[in-house]
Amino acid sequence: MLAVVCIKQVPDTTLVKIDPVTGTLIREGVPFIMNPFDTHALEESLRLKDKYGFNVVAISMGPPNAEATLRKALALGVDDALLLSDRAFGGADTLATSLVLAETVRRLAKKEEVAVVLCGKQTIDGDTAQVGPGIGTRLGYSQLTLVDRIENIDLQTRKLTVRRKLEGRHEMVEANLPAMISVVREINRPRYPRVPTRLLAEEASITQWDNKELKLDEETVGLKGSATQVRKIFSPEGVKGEILGDGASNPEQAAHLLIQRLVEQGLILT
Repeated sequence: MLAVVCIKQVPDTTLVKIDPVTGTLIREGVPFIMNPFDTHALEESLRLKDKYGFNVVAISMGPPNAEATLRKALALGVDDALLLSDRAFGGADTLATSLVLAETVRRLAKKEEVAVVLCGKQTIDGDTAQVGPGIGTRLGYSQLTLVDRIENIDLQTRKLTVRRKLEGRHEMVEANLPAMISVVREINRPRYPRVPTRLLAEEASITQWDNKELKLDEETVGLKGSATQVRKIFSPEGVKGEILGDGASNPEQAAHLLIQRLVEQGLILT
């Protein structure tokens, strides 16, 4: 059975700058990395491979240079890597992206049964957390989000049990296979590649599919198929606060000044 893990190449947000004139990202000289949440989905797929014997396929939609991210997945131990790259896919929002990824999983399932699709909770460049659920919805798979532990998978009964991390509590959920699982960072600690596998990954062949392979209506993918578009990106300007007194050496005076200012602004009553 297959475990399909979706990974994305994203710009390193710690080094991203925004052009103040155009309001767009300055991509020149910015290194790309594997989306941090996806590293945990990748690690979990490899643990499922170790425990249940799944074949793991890593898929990624992006430009040709996203091949580097897939090679990292191969170095860590995935069995196959598949790059979805076509100019028609460019500018896709979460709706159009989930369509391409879901169709890819559907085609993989024709060759070998898919047990789970694993995704990171969200990407650091979009922060929508919509692609995973979008894939699950399109495929009609069980959807399990915010998962911080996969407790068990019973291939005979075709059921799995996971633990979901909610605010202030956890939730145990049982669902039917196949399932889409989006994971949080707490689920595991990603492994590091070994030197021999890194060398093999550099020589490995990565399959590439374009829209000629997927045969999707070009009006439904990429920018044309996107229901939302990013018109502008900007950095919010920080509002400078006012320092009232010296809270370190004279906290009582600082508290008195704060209360006085709140009273003056009508925010508290005396």
